Amino acid sequence: MIDVTVLDFGLGNLRSVSKALERVGATVEVSEKVDPSADALVVPGQGHFGSCVVNLGARIDDLRHWIDDGRLFLGICLGLQVLFDRSEESAEPGLGIFPGTVRRFDAPGLKVPHIGWNEVSPVLPAGGALFDGIVPGTRFYFVHSYHPEPSDPTLVAATTDYGGEICCAVERDNVFATQFHPEKSGDAGRDLLANFLKVCAAA
Repeated sequence: MIDVTVLDFGLGNLRSVSKALERVGATVEVSEKVDPSADALVVPGQGHFGSCVVNLGARIDDLRHWIDDGRLFLGICLGLQVLFDRSEESAEPGLGIFPGTVRRFDAPGLKVPHIGWNEVSPVLPAGGALFDGIVPGTRFYFVHSYHPEPSDPTLVAATTDYGGEICCAVERDNVFATQFHPEKSGDAGRDLLANFLKVCAAA
């Protein structure tokens, strides 16, 4: 069994994420602390970028150390956005794990926030692990007003089209993250989380 810590910092749908991980075979602990004994760390989050950074507080250093040590990490929604340098939503800096900016949707006539199911297209080779066996065009569930714009295009593991093509997932070494919510995405989300656990088992 893969032991996964789901980080509780006051801004995540912890029950849904935990249950989804358990359904694909993980042993899950919801914790306010980064557990060094876990096999993987999952950081979900919904809400405001600045509140995410403030709520994480001193745990930001724990996240950086976890990632720098090569430990397996999955970010969901805000858990993706906070990996970047900054967001147009807040003056609070992100973790700076990846270079880039999180930008607000600004296409004319576009409904913001973007809520609902959207087709996702894996980008290879970056998305090879997280999207293994997932057919291009599979729909995942989104709830967001901002999206990541990586400075390094090789980080992009998947894209979707909402007012233009945008990055909706990243992969790099031990770090995986999605803008959409796999825990709310039915069979497709289950398959993606199962792929993450496969990576954990192989590590």
